[in-house]
Amino acid sequence: MRRIFGSAAIAAGLTCFLSGVSPAAAATVSIDLSTQRMHVEGAGGARYDWPISSAREGYVTPTGAFQAERFAAVYHSKKYDNAPMPHAIFFYYGFAIHGTNEVRHLGMPASHGCVRLAPQNATKLFNLMRAEGGTITISGSPPGQPPVNAAVNDGGVQRSGGFMSIFGL
Repeated sequence: MRRIFGSAAIAAGLTCFLSGVSPAAAATVSIDLSTQRMHVEGAGGARYDWPISSAREGYVTPTGAFQAERFAAVYHSKKYDNAPMPHAIFFYYGFAIHGTNEVRHLGMPASHGCVRLAPQNATKLFNLMRAEGGTITISGSPPGQPPVNAAVNDGGVQRSGGFMSIFGL
């Protein structure tokens, strides 16, 4: 009896894996650096489209597909003068999606690499991602900046070749 149920569970999991269907629905977060917009679709039907701010010239926002690594409702940057990062969703090393009080800069590159949102939108995204999990996909290049796989020489960031290129950076 145990063998039958065990085989059935493996078969169900394999079917989900091969069909691309996840057993539990999750949110999708799509960030387009070229338009400075974020589109969010929750598993429960929630849909949002918000302006963001990503890395300004000389800095980099990583591109690719990511999972949330950790959540912090209250956080302050250890690197940039204790700057507040409310409702931070860390997705790649120290990079995060978080709220900002600099809402006048939303819709244009303005950060050191994080993805900034209006505080109320950061709260909604934080709660949604904590409840559902999901994938964060970042694509494109900020307006007026070189493509992601090009080298940014002035900021000293090498984005083509080297070890990190295997991660798309």
